[in-house]
Amino acid sequence: MTLRILFAIVPMLCAAAGHAAIHNVRHYGAAADSSAIDSPAFNAAIDAAAAEGGGTVYVPAGTYLCYSIRLRSNVTLHIESGATIVAAFPTEHEGYDAPEPNDNNPYQDFGHSHWHNSLIWAENARNIGICGGGLIWGAGLTREESRLPGVGNKAIALRECTGVSLRDFSMLRCGHFALLATGVDNMTIDNVRVDTNRDGFDIDCCRNVRISNCSVNSPWDDAIVLKASYALGRFRDTENVTITSCYVSGFDMGSAHAATWQTDEPQAPDHGRNCGRIKIGTESSGGFRNIVIANCIFEHCRGLALEAVDGGTLEDVVVTGITMRHVVNAPLFLRLGSRQRSPEGTPVGAMRRISISHVVVSDAESEYASIISGIPGHCIEEVSLSDITILYRGGGTADDARIVPPENEAVYPEPWMFGRIPASGLYLRHVRGVEMRDVRFRFATPDARPEVVRHDAL
Repeated sequence: MTLRILFAIVPMLCAAAGHAAIHNVRHYGAAADSSAIDSPAFNAAIDAAAAEGGGTVYVPAGTYLCYSIRLRSNVTLHIESGATIVAAFPTEHEGYDAPEPNDNNPYQDFGHSHWHNSLIWAENARNIGICGGGLIWGAGLTREESRLPGVGNKAIALRECTGVSLRDFSMLRCGHFALLATGVDNMTIDNVRVDTNRDGFDIDCCRNVRISNCSVNSPWDDAIVLKASYALGRFRDTENVTITSCYVSGFDMGSAHAATWQTDEPQAPDHGRNCGRIKIGTESSGGFRNIVIANCIFEHCRGLALEAVDGGTLEDVVVTGITMRHVVNAPLFLRLGSRQRSPEGTPVGAMRRISISHVVVSDAESEYASIISGIPGHCIEEVSLSDITILYRGGGTADDARIVPPENEAVYPEPWMFGRIPASGLYLRHVRGVEMRDVRFRFATPDARPEVVRHDAL
């Protein structure tokens, strides 16, 4: 493709590219033949664009086997429709960049503590983007948190970047993370389609983030999850985040991308059923503030989870306009706990000022009902529930109604941590100031448990 033709299609590339130079990876030696390793050509094109002050690295149609691709400031990677970047399988002699040292590994999983061992990564970069109608396929990425040399376990990893735009591309089978963004400010994720085997979007210690119009299928882990880990070696809140008009699901991996929507694999690695939800937590050394989740659809997955268990404060959260269908555990799960996976001496956190409204749920698992639970001496405060209808499967017995769930203050937070719940609709424990208006529970089969059970709830 000539330079004149490339400039003619600039308006169709990413808006952020403007009229900066365009660098075609084929001109830097990319073979796009599904066999040669093309990441050296990608990195040469990126370096050339960065040396000129910025520009667009253009990936035309073709299949590109790659190891680590390193984004730099003021560079946008445009993956054209028909182009596929494939994560190559490491060999004895070639592989992904090594995970960088991090003294804070004890406070979060290995995958959360490193960024360089990824297919595409950037660190301390400004004004970067990935766009276009192409596909990122993590075929050679492990879903395990492997420490082996040359192994990669993330499709996209960003650390302490500013001004990030991710738009209009697709992602398939992305290892442990489709996107791990840690300490990133001013990020937009729009119209990105993900079908992956573990986490979809992990937004960790980030500020001013907009996620919209995305579809994320992740049967074995969370689809969109906000976190506030200690991976950066300091406490940093995740705040000012909107998640709007998104679809999350837990269908078999690859079947959303293929539009076959299969349901043959009911088990996630944690031995719970399909995941695929929107969640705040689990990593919560830092806090969460000013969060809006609106106009989203959950299907064939777990319900909404808000969790503060490592010392951070979760406050000022609005959830509205949500529909859920075929929910495999608690439709609503709010947990303040004391796992305290943080530096020694970190106090128990807090959860307060949460509004959940305009929610409709059908075909919800009844074993756990919905749960709002703090721990003794640390209550969840000021929760508003309004205009909510949940259709449960039912089937609870009178014996179930006499159960007193264990506290399990330091246990990893999932609804099954309490065992079977004595309420058929909503279980409240260690809470203050819960308001309910127009909240309705329906049952497909009779349920002998009371709809709402309160313990230490005022």
